[in-house]
Amino acid sequence: MEPTRLLIIDDHDDVRDALKGRLHAASGIEVVGCTGCWRDGLAVALELHPDVVLLETKRADGQGLEALACLTEKCPDTNVMVLTSYVDGDEHARARSRGAARYLLKDIDTAQLTRAIQSFTRT
Repeated sequence: MEPTRLLIIDDHDDVRDALKGRLHAASGIEVVGCTGCWRDGLAVALELHPDVVLLETKRADGQGLEALACLTEKCPDTNVMVLTSYVDGDEHARARSRGAARYLLKDIDTAQLTRAIQSFTRT
């Protein structure tokens, strides 16, 4: 089976680097890109067609849900998973209505996160 191709978009450098390290070491996942800017992430997604995008919607620029809507509209074959710091029920509902495949918290352990990502592997 091919590895799940993953793009990480998070504007917190330390968090992004930690996620990349955790998931790069995970069997069956190929991290194809990692960026803080969602517009750069959209360009990468359009070019590389990852299976999954991990997206933090609580962004300093306030454009997390806009980023989600853009990604799901322009990359319909890519599953966008929101990976966020804390639960926000209103944001969760808005994320789902904008096409989020999942809404998870960053405190998820690596094994669970790996399984969630791999559940979207193309066959």
